[in-house]
Amino acid sequence: MKGTVAAMIEPMKMEYQEYDIPYPERGAVILKVTRTNVCGSELHIWRGHHPTKKQGVLGHEMVGRILRIGEGVETDYAGQLIKEGDRVAAVYYQTCRKCEACLRGEFPLCENAYYFWNKSPVDKPHFHGSFATHYYVHPNQYFYKVPDNVPDIVAASANCALSQVYYGLSKAQLTYGETVVIQGAGGLGLNAAAVAKEHGATVIIIDSVETRLKHAKDFGADYTINLNEYNTVEKRAEYIRSLTHGKGADVGLEVSGVPDAFSEGIHLIRPGGRYVSIGNVSPGQITAFDPGLLTRKSIMILPVVRYEPWYLHKALNFLSKTIDKYPFEKMIDAEFEFGNIQDALDKSASRQVTRASIVMS
Repeated sequence: MKGTVAAMIEPMKMEYQEYDIPYPERGAVILKVTRTNVCGSELHIWRGHHPTKKQGVLGHEMVGRILRIGEGVETDYAGQLIKEGDRVAAVYYQTCRKCEACLRGEFPLCENAYYFWNKSPVDKPHFHGSFATHYYVHPNQYFYKVPDNVPDIVAASANCALSQVYYGLSKAQLTYGETVVIQGAGGLGLNAAAVAKEHGATVIIIDSVETRLKHAKDFGADYTINLNEYNTVEKRAEYIRSLTHGKGADVGLEVSGVPDAFSEGIHLIRPGGRYVSIGNVSPGQITAFDPGLLTRKSIMILPVVRYEPWYLHKALNFLSKTIDKYPFEKMIDAEFEFGNIQDALDKSASRQVTRASIVMS
C-alpha cells in the first residue's frame, strides 16, 4: 500500500511524491490524514524564513484515523483505549525525555523536537508531515483521541493553534476579571479570545482586517481595534487605557507574527503586567524596542515556543465543552483538495484567506 506526500523542494516550490506506507515500530501509530490546515508557521517556512526547515513535508495541524498500531500501544497518552479507525490528534513534535531540556522538565524545548519533521521524505518512515495522505506518529510523540462531538473541521486546529494559546495564557496566569489584549485575529487570535473569555477575562483584539475583527466578536472579544482607524501606537495605547481605567491591559498576547507588534506590546500593558510572545518565530526579523519602558513598567515577557504536550488533551476537552458556544467551524474560511496545497499556501500567504484547510478525499 502506498501513500503520497506534498514535499517542498525549496521555498515556494512543491511536488508530490509516492512512498510505501510503513508498518509502525513498537510504540508508534500510523494515521490516515482526514484533514490538515495551513498554519502561520507553514507560511514562514514556505517563504524561506524558518531557521532550519528549508525543504521536506510541511503540515502539522491535523486530525486523522488510526490505520495501523505498533506493538505495545493500547491507549493514547491520556490512558484512553484505542483501536484502528479511531480519530486522533497528535502533538506536532516529539518529546525525547533524554536531552538536557527534557531532563529539566522543559518538554516544549526538547532538543530533538523536530528530529523527524526536518527529515527528507526519502528517509523512512517518509510521512513526517501532515501535508500527506498518511502521518507517522513516533513512539516519543504524544497523541490523544478526539471527542465524538468535535468534528474534523474543528479538531484539526487543536494540536497547534488552540493548544499553543491555551498554554501561553496559562503561563501568563490569566485570571478571572483581568483584561487581555490580543494582537492578531487569525486562527491563534480567535482561539485565544475564546480561551480568555472562558477564563472570565475582558478581551480586546487588534487587527487590520475588519472581517476578522467582526469574527472575533463571535469568539468572545469585548472590544476590537482596527489598525487602520487607530493608526499609531499612541492611539491604540490611549484607547486601551480608556477601556482599563487608565492603566492598560493586564496581559498581552502577540500572535500576529509581525515584529513591530512585539515592540508595541509593552505600550499596551499596565505596569507589572505580563506579555506573551508567540507569533514571531523567524529569527533575524528586527524591530525597534524601548528597554527603558519595559524596565520602568516592570513587565514580564514570556516567549512561548510549542507547548507542554498534555495541553493538546486540554484543548480537545475545551473544544468538547464549548463546541456549541463558539463557531469554531467557521474559523476555516477556505477548503482545498490535496492536489491544491500550493494554492492554499499562496492564498494564505497573500491573506486572501484567513484559515485554509486541506480536506482528504
